[in-house]
Amino acid sequence: MARHIAIVEDEATIRHNYEDALRRYGYKVTGYADRASALAALSRRLPDLVIIDVGLGDDVEGGFELCRELRSWSKGLPIIFLTARDSDLDVISGLRLGADDYLTKDISLQHLVARVVALFRRVEALSGRAGEEKLLERGPLKFSVDRMEVSWNEEPVPLTVTEFWIIHSLIRHPGHVRTRQQLMDDANVLVDDQTITSHVKRIRRKFLQADKEFDRLDTVYGAGYRWKPQETDTGPG
Repeated sequence: MARHIAIVEDEATIRHNYEDALRRYGYKVTGYADRASALAALSRRLPDLVIIDVGLGDDVEGGFELCRELRSWSKGLPIIFLTARDSDLDVISGLRLGADDYLTKDISLQHLVARVVALFRRVEALSGRAGEEKLLERGPLKFSVDRMEVSWNEEPVPLTVTEFWIIHSLIRHPGHVRTRQQLMDDANVLVDDQTITSHVKRIRRKFLQADKEFDRLDTVYGAGYRWKPQETDTGPG
């Protein structure tokens, strides 16, 4: 069965161009012109991936609000922002709300399709690894690959698809520094260093919400990041 992609974009010409490009690659695509119609439809059944414009007509923050609602319904739903707004603040805001990727409208349709394919590849890889490693444990951390669930001291830590892969990369090599490029490779995403930094900051903040003493995610300045091992940790998964 073809994967279903929802596109929320108020400019009809742009929306139709995206729809046509993705349909040529075999995806089922449904377009929505505003947040209200998208919410009404997606509340009945979630698609496999959502592409959202930030500004939806007069609803200038509508995309951000839609992302917040969708993320509250599903922590694993892949979400891409595609927008003409490319300020650092907008990018960070989009990632903070739980988007997996943030693209500007000057990218080619081929580039957009490539990023969609990459996100689906990660979802498929997660499913494929379920039989290999059902559960990774690192002291208070429990990391379930088949359920795509993470907890710290039995407290759930809700991670997006991208964040899940980043943590997966780090905990498989506790004590080892993973460069931003290695994290990009492991997460199967092509972004700049600042975006990886934003993802890591969000991950750390989520763990701190579960435990205000959390200190296991280290920034190694000029090198990358590492998961600090402790004696209670088990070996590599």
